[in-house]
Amino acid sequence: MPKAFWSITRGVALPAHPDLVAAFSSGLRDGTLPPGLTAHQPGEAARRFAVYRNNVTVGLTDALSKRFPVIERLVGRDFFAAMARLYIDAHRPRSPVLLEWGDTFPAFLADFPPLSGYPYMAEVAQIELARGQAFHAADIEPIDADNLMAAAADPSRARIGLHPSVRVLPLSSPAVYVWTVNQPGDQSTVLRQTGAQTALILRDRNFAVPVIAITPGDATLINALGEGQTILVAASLAAFAEPDHDPQPMLLHLMQSGSIIPYKDTP
Repeated sequence: MPKAFWSITRGVALPAHPDLVAAFSSGLRDGTLPPGLTAHQPGEAARRFAVYRNNVTVGLTDALSKRFPVIERLVGRDFFAAMARLYIDAHRPRSPVLLEWGDTFPAFLADFPPLSGYPYMAEVAQIELARGQAFHAADIEPIDADNLMAAAADPSRARIGLHPSVRVLPLSSPAVYVWTVNQPGDQSTVLRQTGAQTALILRDRNFAVPVIAITPGDATLINALGEGQTILVAASLAAFAEPDHDPQPMLLHLMQSGSIIPYKDTP
């Protein structure tokens, strides 16, 4: 905020800091000018605060649209902007780091009455939220080929770690399909999907964050490995979830994406 933008009226003290923060936050929601704030021309204070309030809303709406671009594409820019204002009023950022904001947006969409007929919306938002988290996950070097081969030689004892970007999302809708066909330039010829899907999200070696639908066996395999099970136990659990499941294609996919890391036992 420019130093000359606000000043304290001569003879009028600002409220205590917590009270000022509360009043300012309330004013951003309902437009009430916080006490103790004025401009060089006092009559301008309310107008300037309205401009500031609008800029905050526009900035937060833009941040939300960048984090959930598919949702904006699905509902349209104007609808998204109106919906974002409602979300912003109820879910103010708690940190100046906007990457940490928006984690409640999927739940907001799930309970948003105008979208009650589109249950996949909240789950598409879950995918977009998970992609952002995966992209910003910690950097950890993947396991080298020799150590991976050594581990695979004794699957009854070997455990492997998964990169912190790896996420498995069980979904009750075809949200992976909806997300995929709403990517810029997508010309998918895949037939329309129906029913529940499970999404695998990770950050690959090229810092891309693909989203793919995986089978129940693959999901069980990945979750078991993430819980510290041996490769053999994880494969057995996957076969129980999906008879005749072959773990090799998914393990190869994880290896090629750089998502297998050295296993570290947690205390």
